[in-house]
Amino acid sequence: MSRLVEPRLEQVLEFCAREPIERVFVEEMGRRGSGRFVAVERDDGELEALCHAGANLVPTGSGCGAFAGLAYESGARMIIGEERAVGELWEAAGPMLPRPREDRPGQPVFEIRDPPAPGDSGIRAAMLDDLQLLLPACAAAHEMELGVDPLARDPDGFRWRTRSQIEERRSWLWVEDGAILFKAEASAWTPTAVQLQQVWVDPEVRERGYAARGLRDLCRLLLERVPVVCLFVRAENLPAIRLYETIGMRHVLDYRSILL
Repeated sequence: MSRLVEPRLEQVLEFCAREPIERVFVEEMGRRGSGRFVAVERDDGELEALCHAGANLVPTGSGCGAFAGLAYESGARMIIGEERAVGELWEAAGPMLPRPREDRPGQPVFEIRDPPAPGDSGIRAAMLDDLQLLLPACAAAHEMELGVDPLARDPDGFRWRTRSQIEERRSWLWVEDGAILFKAEASAWTPTAVQLQQVWVDPEVRERGYAARGLRDLCRLLLERVPVVCLFVRAENLPAIRLYETIGMRHVLDYRSILL
């Protein structure tokens, strides 16, 4: 028998340790005490499935249809996670939820464990003096990924989140002559892995090799601190996929995103 519970932190961490790359975001939210967790627990106390509810709903494990009620109540903007887990939840909860704006199956997750060759870039941690330069770039990357301009929807909130990423040393960039040749942020960070997001190059200087050079050096920097660097990408973004493969990243699983 199994039942829905609010899991203890040690249960969340033990469950995430079974699949640390797939569950990197969920693990960090547990460590931060951020958002709400619901789990499917067996009689022996082991978790079969786990779901984090915040701005997004992130299911993982087997039997995620059990979280349909949580999906209905949460008001989440997106359901995102391992493809099979999201599929189980959507099959159960979809009839109760609005028609999605977009459904993105088969989003490849890439990882790298061995440092790539140096890129000889000028990558560095972002500083607060970079905020005004980074803000429109982060907004452009967000709109390109999710189809929503965050500076139109929630300018104060987005500015605060961008500033927080800088203050937490989770934002990196390479700037020359006022142009961002490369930038990226960490969307999740655990003792096992850093998950990157919003890899971006100024449109005026694209297709000159800056992305590969910057990403190589960022991965080298992060692999001094964690065993794995990972990220995921839309299945149709072939230039990005080629970039990740070029620097030695490996496709290890697939996510699915349902935008509500």
